[in-house]
Parts: sequence; structure tokens; C-alpha cells
Amino acid sequence: MHVPDGFIDAPTSAVTGVVAAGALAVSLRGARRELDERTAPLAGLVAAFIFAVQMLNFPVAAGTSGHLLGGALAAILVGPYTAVLCVSVVLLMQGVLFADGGLTALGVNITDMAIVTTVVSYAVFRGLLAVLPRKRRSVTVASFVAALVSVPAAAIAFTLLYAVGGTTDVSIGKVATAMVGVHVLIGIGEAVITALTVGAVIAVRPDLVYGARGLRQRLQLRVNGDLVDAPAPVTTPVAARTSRRTLWVTGLVTSLVLAGFVSFYASANPDGLEKVAHDKGIDKKAKEHATADSPLADYGVKDIADARLSGGLAGVIGVGVTVVAGSAVFWALRRRRSDDVSPVNTQV
Repeated sequence: MHVPDGFIDAPTSAVTGVVAAGALAVSLRGARRELDERTAPLAGLVAAFIFAVQMLNFPVAAGTSGHLLGGALAAILVGPYTAVLCVSVVLLMQGVLFADGGLTALGVNITDMAIVTTVVSYAVFRGLLAVLPRKRRSVTVASFVAALVSVPAAAIAFTLLYAVGGTTDVSIGKVATAMVGVHVLIGIGEAVITALTVGAVIAVRPDLVYGARGLRQRLQLRVNGDLVDAPAPVTTPVAARTSRRTLWVTGLVTSLVLAGFVSFYASANPDGLEKVAHDKGIDKKAKEHATADSPLADYGVKDIADARLSGGLAGVIGVGVTVVAGSAVFWALRRRRSDDVSPVNTQV
């Protein structure tokens, strides 16, 4: 659902740019509260994983494909504020390096794909957890529904933005019907990917899933007829670090394989927005991307003739750049938080 240059007029793009900048500023402050020594390394990995999975377009209808947006997945794994930053890092890398999503439309894309999906999905997720049994399975179920709802919500948000600042005279009713219809189908794919990923992380390290915090109940034992809390299990810091390191390496390798190899077999059909834009005439005033001549434009390495090698290498580079950029941002925020909460030594 990457919006190119020319779909939305300059004033509306400027306003969404201000909205996006404000949301990022708020998210930077909020992420400092969410990130700790456990989640800071995971956040950069989540951004890289979202980048990789977004390369895997899957068919959803005749001549149409879809891909992960990632807002729900990131919000549940690392928290809503950090999620906005994760998806924004991905969108920035895609726009600057791969000519995917217009640079003048960056505010539109962040507003739609990072902010709307995160806010809607996390609200739905928390609402469901409030009524579902306090079990890990409930987290997976809530993840599925939250991700499913977030995609048509983003489609509705785009339609509203187009109603305000669209550059072509197209019936908004027809655009809304087409956008929501196809993105409900894409939402099913998003829900499956999100639920499977969240479920996989919960299975090995439930303590690393932000959305699952507070669900674990202390084991109780009956002593002399009374129920008392059992002692918390003792875990060594070394073992915990090793487990986190193993999870991080596994996630990175998975992302590299998805982007570098599996992406070659992704659907070549246009995604939901591209298909609707072509069918309804929204793309009549689309502009060529400012970095269309980039060495990595269109997810291929320039001057490499072999399509498989070109696309795979571009995917690997994208994952590498995203994980480095994301990790740098989140480690900086983590260190800033550590400095803020460090005790101040005073002499009496």
C-alpha cells in the first residue's frame, strides 16, 4: 500500500508530513518507556523482519496481490510507540533506497501504514485481551483479529486522504468499495503472518512479547489448607542473554532467507492499492520516483542481469541496512532511558 508521488496533492501531503513528524516525536518519547534490555535488540530485528516479509507479495484475488503492513505485528511484539518507529524506519529505507513509496508522500505512508495500523490494531488487541481468558493462546487469537482489522482500516484512511487531496476526479464511493474489498482479503494474509509470528515468539520467549506482559500468573501451592504464591523460578542472566541472542540470530537469518531467496517466488501481480489505482484511474497523475535511478530501485541491484541474484542481493542489503538503522535508533533510545533513570550520587 505504498503511496507514490502524485496520488495526493501537495497541501495534503504537507499536512500528513506534519502529523507524521508529530507522531514520531511522541513515539520517540514513548519508546523510551517501552524499550529495555530485553526488547531493544528485538526492535531492530522486528523492523528488518517487516522489511523482509513486505517483499513477499501473496495473491489474494484475480490479478491482485498483497503484502504485510506490519503495524500490528510490531505493536504486539515491542509495543505501540516502538512499532510506529519500526514501520517508519522500514518505509524510510524503502523510499530512499528502493524507490518504493514516494518521497513527497512519505508523510502519507507513515500516517497510513505506521500510525493508523498501529493505533487501530493495538486498540483492538487490548480490547480483546480484556475479555479473553488470560492465556497465551488468547494473545495469538487477539493478534490475528487485530492484524485483520488493521489492514482495511488503513485502506479507509487512504480513501479519506484521497477524498481530501486526491489529484484525479474519481468517485470516492467506488474507491472506498474497491479499497476496502481487496484489503479485507489482504488483511487475512496479514492476520495469518502476524499470528504465526507472535505465536512462534511466545512459544520460546513469552517474556519478550510486549503484548503478553502481565498475563503470566504466579503458580500457587496449598500449604496447611491455604493457597500461597510459589517462589519465582530462578534464571541466570547468562542463560537469558544466550536465549535472546539465539532468538535474534534465528530471526535475522530467517529475514535474510525470506528477502534473499523466498522473495524471488513472490507474486508479481500489483498490490491492492496499485490495482485499484489502475482500475479506477487514480494513477493518472502519478509521478516518477525521485530515486528511480537508485542502484537498488525496484528491489534489484543495478547492472546485475540475473534477476534471481539481483533481487536476492537487494533483499539481503535491505535487511542489513534496516536492522542496522533500526538497532541504532532503538539502542540510542535505550541508552537515553538508562541515563534518565540512573541514580544521582549526592554527598551530604
